[in-house]
Amino acid sequence: QVQLVESGGGLVQAGGSLRLSCAASGRTFSSYAMGWFRQGPGKERDFVAAINWSGGSTSYADSVKGRFTISRDNTKNTVYLQMNSLKPEDTAVYFCAARRGSGVGYIQSNQYAYWGQGTQVTVSS
Repeated sequence: QVQLVESGGGLVQAGGSLRLSCAASGRTFSSYAMGWFRQGPGKERDFVAAINWSGGSTSYADSVKGRFTISRDNTKNTVYLQMNSLKPEDTAVYFCAARRGSGVGYIQSNQYAYWGQGTQVTVSS
């Protein structure tokens, strides 16, 4: 089992950047595939990005390709989401998620067993 804690959210102007972090407990972090999802007001929880156990493979939602970068540091049990060129439509609560597995193609929220509490990102126009 793994526990996840996100940080790094906040208020930023359009065009700005933020880096989210997700710290995981446990000694087997490298055995988990990780993902970031977001949920805007009144919306469903949507896939943002995913990364495999080693960090060697990543996948992104079309809406964030070229602007967001997911990465991980297995020595620090942490996954990151670097968000550049932020837009007002990126405003949402961002969640990190974990599941056992070596792949990167986990883009559905029901494929993940463990979730953080979320961190708010607000982009002003």
